[in-house]
Amino acid sequence: MRSLNILPSLPAGRGRVGAAELALAVATFTIGTGEFALMAVLPGVARSLGVSVPVAGHVISAYALGVVVGAPLITIIGAGLSRRRLLLVLQALFVVGNAASVLSPGYRSLFYARFLTGLPHGAFYGVAALVMAAMVEPGRRGRAVAGVFVGLTVAHVVGVPLTTWGGQLLGWRMMYGVITIMSVLALGLIARNVPEVAAEPSSAPLRELGALARPQVWFTLATGAIGFGGMFCVGTYMSEVLLTVTHAPVWVVPLAQSLWGVGMVAGNMAGARLVDVSPARAVVVTLAGSTLMSCLFPICAGNPGLILLVISLMGGIIALLPALQTRLMDVTGNAQVLAAALNHSAVNIANAFGAWLGGAVIAAGYGAQSVGWAGACLSAAGLAVFTLALVAQRLERRHMPA
Repeated sequence: MRSLNILPSLPAGRGRVGAAELALAVATFTIGTGEFALMAVLPGVARSLGVSVPVAGHVISAYALGVVVGAPLITIIGAGLSRRRLLLVLQALFVVGNAASVLSPGYRSLFYARFLTGLPHGAFYGVAALVMAAMVEPGRRGRAVAGVFVGLTVAHVVGVPLTTWGGQLLGWRMMYGVITIMSVLALGLIARNVPEVAAEPSSAPLRELGALARPQVWFTLATGAIGFGGMFCVGTYMSEVLLTVTHAPVWVVPLAQSLWGVGMVAGNMAGARLVDVSPARAVVVTLAGSTLMSCLFPICAGNPGLILLVISLMGGIIALLPALQTRLMDVTGNAQVLAAALNHSAVNIANAFGAWLGGAVIAAGYGAQSVGWAGACLSAAGLAVFTLALVAQRLERRHMPA
């Protein structure tokens, strides 16, 4: 796909790009760790707050709700800010939200603290991706955008297991205390290393909302909201399948989680190069791979070695994230920031819907491994939506005046 090349470019050397990329990777590492670490210590949270585990689980939903609400809201409000200043404001919100989580005296206050922490999530990732893409030549945009997500993928390999262990040993409040300190460190690195990228002179809320008038934006967001659901449908119930279908020992679960994270790192790196060749092709390849891996998941569930291999390969589906992020840069015209942020709202919708669908097929009596077939349906449906997008785009170009 032809890039519109409307991002403001910066005369940045490799050192400057590397320093900015490191600052943003530290930030996304912290964000990813803070988002997922609570899942593994949820029983301890429930005990300390005097609520049931299902009720405590609503705290996780509060974060996802904050992402969905905050991405468009904050982006529209901050449309006129320079992108560096907007990143600093968003990172400061992470600091406040994580600190409030540490100090929350009860369930309700923790619920609101996690909602607050989720608000800047989508806007931060979207703006960070735009900043990195602006610092490199068009042929390296995919790798630049993927660099933003390196921190998120490494969080699954290192950050989440370490903070989970610390949370189990010292308590979940101490866990969020460490995450708060990491958030402050990331804030300082952003302030020092991320250059100014001015907002477009005519940036305004109405202009950003103009992105929503473009059909290809909706096609791309729908692709993520549906297609990404396959990964979450399987990932949410991965531990259940390993314990009840594979009959693996308990220690295999954290091993599987780490292998999933390793797959995410590898997929992010490999997918970035494919994105630089063609974002559309990267989306197609990733969703096709997701469909295949989801089908293999129930087939291999009874074999410990094969299921761990499939799990590691499924982590590579994260390559869809920079692929969709880069495609949005190509189809949003001059209303970049809102669409980039909405990409992460779409991912969180996929998270919620994928987890719900997986639970529904298990509750219907099809067995825990059936989440693989449900995930394959979602991935295939996302691929179908994107195919329609490509057909619509081709027809649109055919009818454009010469």
